[in-house]
Amino acid sequence: MSDKHFYEPQKGHGLAHDPFNAIIAPRPIGWISSQSKAGELNLAPYSFFNALNYTPPIIGFSSVGAKDSLRNIQETGEFCWNLVSKPLVDAMNQTSKPLPPHESEFEISGLHTVDSNVVSVPRVKESLVSMECKLTDIVQLKDAQGGLVNSWFIMGEVVGVHIDNSLIEGGVYQTLKGEPVMRGGGPGDYYSISEANYFELLRPQ
Repeated sequence: MSDKHFYEPQKGHGLAHDPFNAIIAPRPIGWISSQSKAGELNLAPYSFFNALNYTPPIIGFSSVGAKDSLRNIQETGEFCWNLVSKPLVDAMNQTSKPLPPHESEFEISGLHTVDSNVVSVPRVKESLVSMECKLTDIVQLKDAQGGLVNSWFIMGEVVGVHIDNSLIEGGVYQTLKGEPVMRGGGPGDYYSISEANYFELLRPQ
């Protein structure tokens, strides 16, 4: 008997919960603020998010379904990423609630907006770190047969970065002090980081 559970995703995983999200975890949260041409604000967390490039800095997130964030960014070519620190996790969870475009996630979560310096999209005032982004590309994903999937990968060049000074020591950004919250698998699994699970590993010369 094999000691490995094997499955082909298109045939089903045979488990109580799809393990895909739990295997590729934890993942940073793409807390994306965007604004339509009409000025309607949106703030939503995306669990498929990461940094993609150093120079220029590029980040990206995947929208499963054509949601307000995607439509807003298609219209304006701008968005902001906002860090989800541990004190903001409940507010972030509130912004995942599906709302019509004319209702603001900022209002239902008790969060406030603050103007950006380069883009017109506002940031989350309470977030310790925010990145202003200009759209570089939107790609509708495809399966192995070339068929279009109901997901879009949105990429943006970071054109402005806001960091709370409390997170900088000796000119170095302190990741632990930012208390980033990350998404795991399951219906509600999240992770944080601590000094206890930190270690340094330098590249070989």
